[in-house]
Amino acid sequence: MTNSEPRGYHGIDIGGTKIELVAFAGEGRELKEVHRERIATPGTDFAEFLLAIQGLVGRADKALGLRAPVGIGLPGVIDSATGRQLSSNVPALNGRAVAHALKDALERPVAIGNDCQCFALSEAQGGAAHGQPTMFGAIIGTGAGGGYCVDGRLLRGANGVAGEWGHWPLPAAQLASQLAMQFTPAPLPVLDCPCGRRGCLERYVSGPGMSRLHQHLGGGDQTPAAIVAQARAGSAIAVKTMALHADLLGHALATLVLTLDPHAIVLGGGLSQLAHLYDQLPAAMRRHLFPGVRVPPILPPKFGDAGGARGAALLARQQLTDHS
Repeated sequence: MTNSEPRGYHGIDIGGTKIELVAFAGEGRELKEVHRERIATPGTDFAEFLLAIQGLVGRADKALGLRAPVGIGLPGVIDSATGRQLSSNVPALNGRAVAHALKDALERPVAIGNDCQCFALSEAQGGAAHGQPTMFGAIIGTGAGGGYCVDGRLLRGANGVAGEWGHWPLPAAQLASQLAMQFTPAPLPVLDCPCGRRGCLERYVSGPGMSRLHQHLGGGDQTPAAIVAQARAGSAIAVKTMALHADLLGHALATLVLTLDPHAIVLGGGLSQLAHLYDQLPAAMRRHLFPGVRVPPILPPKFGDAGGARGAALLARQQLTDHS
């Protein structure tokens, strides 16, 4: 913290259907929520999108009593060469230099990260992994992504995409092992991904991915919660779906351990609410690790849906202190 650090920050979490702003007062480690507002996302008109953000921030400034720095969590990634937004589920943002436009519109410092990175930062500072030397926040919801933090600070990498584990390809050895372990009677299909590649992990381990696995095994089109309920009621197909999904997810998280060796993994997104994952994932991960490598604690999030905006505010503070 520096003597010139602001007395508050705004965090904005932008999704495909809603935008949520939370204004926080405070300096140093403690941030106290003083204002919250949620609006529908203007998804197709970029000028309308900018006006909506300006309105949110203007009202938050009044509530906080100062022109605060802004952190924003966006879906998708930013092209490191052009600064333009890619792979966003907000059509108005695709191909736009969103960070530059928002900085001009708001006339203040603006820090932008993806929504998964903001989640990880929130859980690293005051969240489920608070005090851990390293942690990985793994979002498993509509898609799969994450963020890596060291000593409570987000590491983003040269391209700003550190933590995009959902777009690792599902390896051929893993596809073959599903047959050997009798999780599935036929090879899994190699699925196209909206990112433009094929076989990305998020197509299999996300919420929709779990539903696809269930259909592949002969079940109907069911939500993950419904699949879990069916398994508890004795459905053999649902039980097999859960085992297959846990093995695929366990392989992915085991690869994270071999790559980053985090002291803790915090799950986020809709599937983080499925209690069985915290019981099944350690064993599933151990199957894909060599002897002597310990599985880190797999933790539920502390802040849940509130983590994105809080993490965005923390990202604004991190960027400001980095440049002070």
